[in-house]
Formats: sequence, C-alpha cells, structure tokens
Amino acid sequence: MTLSRHILEPFEADSIVLGDALELLPRVPSKTVDLIVTDPPFAIDFRAQKMNYNRTGANVLEGYREVDGRDYAEFSIRWMEEAYRILAPSGSMYVFSGWNRLKDVLSAVDDAGFSTINHIIWKYQFGVFTRKKYVTSHYHIIFAVKNPGSYTFNKVEHYPEDVWTIKREYWKGRKKTPTKLPSDLVRKILSFSSNPGDLVLDPFLGSGTVAVVSKEMDRRFLGFELVSDYYEFARERLDLASCTGQA
Repeated sequence: MTLSRHILEPFEADSIVLGDALELLPRVPSKTVDLIVTDPPFAIDFRAQKMNYNRTGANVLEGYREVDGRDYAEFSIRWMEEAYRILAPSGSMYVFSGWNRLKDVLSAVDDAGFSTINHIIWKYQFGVFTRKKYVTSHYHIIFAVKNPGSYTFNKVEHYPEDVWTIKREYWKGRKKTPTKLPSDLVRKILSFSSNPGDLVLDPFLGSGTVAVVSKEMDRRFLGFELVSDYYEFARERLDLASCTGQA
C-alpha cells in the first residue's frame, strides 16, 4: 500500500514522534495502519538499571516508564480500542506480553473487537536468575486481526509453528534501552504480516527496532515514544540505518 502524505495528517509516514501513545493514538486517522507491532509496558515494577541479563547498568538508558498494575486493564483497553479504530480493514496486530498481566492483555484484545489468530510463544536464551521459582525465558505474542476473513499472511515458511526460538541481542559495551526486541524477531513478523509499502505502527517504540526494521524492509513506519532519551536513541538508530542499511 502506498500512502499519500496527507492521509496521516497530522503525522507523516516514516516518522517517529515524542509523546504519550494514549494522547497520540486518537490523532491517527481511522483505517490507515496496516500492521501494529508493539511491546508495551508490562506493569511488573521493572527496574531498568538492574543488572539483568549480565549487562552493565551504566550502559542502560534511564527513564523507563511503567504502568501501575492497578491501572493496567484500563490502560490496555484504552490503547487497543484506538488500535482497532486506526487499523485498515485487513490490518493485523502483534502485542508482546509477559505472563504477569497476560489476562488483562487477552481481555483487552477481545473487548476492543479483535479476533485472535495465534498465541505465539517467543523462547529466548536467558532470563533473570531466580532462587525459588522457575526462570522465565519466554514472552507471549498475541497475533490478532480486525477481520478474520481477510488479513495479510504471507506463508514465508512451509510449516510455520507458534513457538519461536530467537535469541535476544546482547549489545556488549554499547548504549541500549532496558528492553529491546531482536531485529530477527521483528523481521519475521513483518515478513508474515505485511508487504512492501505497508504502514507499520509501534505506539510504544522504545529502542526503535520496529521502525528501523520497517525502514530496512521497505515498509513505511510510524512510532510513538514517551521517554525523550529513548526517542533520541531511536532517531540515532534510524539515521544509522539510513547510512548503513542495517538495523
């Protein structure tokens, strides 16, 4: 799908915006987005500077904004209702979730009007060390669509399973945000559920991986990020991708 610039007013395709998704999503015109891929806050009292995953705290950007667990159900339904409105009739959405608030996410997906196609498990290679419980080494990815009778699904694998083993990216000695989706994971989603020229939105942009990979794969992109340092970091990555062609 090729978009005229005016269709997204007041935004432009191939841009990222500093601001709160709950305030910006209502400004996106209806039925203009082909695919939403996002990793929203999980409401788990996440501590960004904690020495998780054997990383050096000094390299981790501060400012992570969490959502109070008591407000998470309302938060989820607010942004998903807007997501449903702005998706094109054949649009799809992939939402990442930890197990802690999965119930709220699943309820919001249903209440917003989406149809769930798959509940994907992303298995990664390491989690946070625990003493009295099993180590969590997976995320849930909810694949939902607006119209179960018509949505983009490119069968790029002969036997596409719903458990994905994809390694986290370990950026040793480099600046990073506390959470970052692997580029290979985003490429897989975009390959299955979008086509060149489609508009991909990430309302909780974080490190900018969804925008960077969309640019790399000739998709248009739009992203929102609340934390100014993360926004600037995402801009730096997009600028570097423009120069090198790499995410």
